[in-house]
Amino acid sequence: MLRHLFPGLTRGRSSSGEALMAALIAAARNPRWYREGGVPDTIDGRFRMLATLTALTMVRLDQLGREGEAASARLTERFVELMETEHRELGLGDPSLGKKVRQLVGALGKRVGLWRVAAQSGAWVNGATESVYSGQPDSAQLQFTASAIEDFWSRLGQLPLERLEQGALQ
Repeated sequence: MLRHLFPGLTRGRSSSGEALMAALIAAARNPRWYREGGVPDTIDGRFRMLATLTALTMVRLDQLGREGEAASARLTERFVELMETEHRELGLGDPSLGKKVRQLVGALGKRVGLWRVAAQSGAWVNGATESVYSGQPDSAQLQFTASAIEDFWSRLGQLPLERLEQGALQ
């Protein structure tokens, strides 16, 4: 009954942005980022990887016109929901939760700006250094990550909007 009265509050799993966010989470969990790329397998490292892939996807969506921008907005909403849910599960309470989620969304926004420039100029190594690592990574690990991010970007560029929304990142 509530689903019909408050559809925005009782959204189902098929909601817009859900499939794409699920695919991005799966991509960010790929063990190669952490083994070959040396991304720290920590909460912060996993966040950095998810935020990086989400930011790249948002940049791609924004290139697809008005419908892509709307899909990007929906993806941002899913990202906010995910961050809120995950941090509640980590034990963050209401007074500090909003501030933390705003910080995380700000970090995503910073990455979107970074990747708009880096993807256009081909600055994959610089982008990966700033977006993924908190310190200076080993050069082989950085090269792996930069190359894998460039490959991810290339695959995104080949996908039409409807395939992206379906979460078909491969």
